[in-house]
Amino acid sequence: MTVAIADDSALIREGLAAMLQRYGFVVVCQEGRADSLRQSIDHLAHQQQLPQLLITDVRMPPTMSNDGLVAALELRQRHPELSLVVLSQYILPTYAQQLFGTASASGTGYLLKDKISEVREFIHSLHVIADGGVVIDPEAAKAMVTTGRSRMAELTEREHEVLELMATGMSNNDIAQQLFISPAAVSKHVANIFAKLGLSPSQENRRVRAILRYLSEVRPWT
Repeated sequence: MTVAIADDSALIREGLAAMLQRYGFVVVCQEGRADSLRQSIDHLAHQQQLPQLLITDVRMPPTMSNDGLVAALELRQRHPELSLVVLSQYILPTYAQQLFGTASASGTGYLLKDKISEVREFIHSLHVIADGGVVIDPEAAKAMVTTGRSRMAELTEREHEVLELMATGMSNNDIAQQLFISPAAVSKHVANIFAKLGLSPSQENRRVRAILRYLSEVRPWT
């Protein structure tokens, strides 16, 4: 898997690159500034060498605010096939809301930097995201969710199973195979989940919102 890394700390960039290379990733780009990140990714795309995955810090030069996040979202608009992993030093739900508030949040992750040390879990998360899944740090998900908790109890046992598998990054077809049911049945369960959680068709990223609810209410400490 090809990956680009962006962080203003050379130590973090080099350490992350070395770790990923040990697990078979090919690091095609390392940048320490948001503006140079844009240029590098666009150049790679022009050369038809767009990386499959971009891992970027939120706060980067030139302003050291949310430059990395803004650059990642702009690059996703220009290159929709680019999967994104945004790293944050702290739980900042506003940043996560910006990331998952886009029209398409598939292939997206928001993780805390201290989780990188949990190597196997981190590597697994990268593969889920690169395959089009969504991974949100449970603590960040908990901070993002502000609605009541009672609606989760309305789900049936099967709907809980479907939502749990959705939270691992599985597609409807994957869930169907896992539960030995038809894709149409999965679609019906997903629709019921959305309805019971109060997620209307007019809301963007209902799947992501349902996963956030699950992570914050059912599995807040995993």
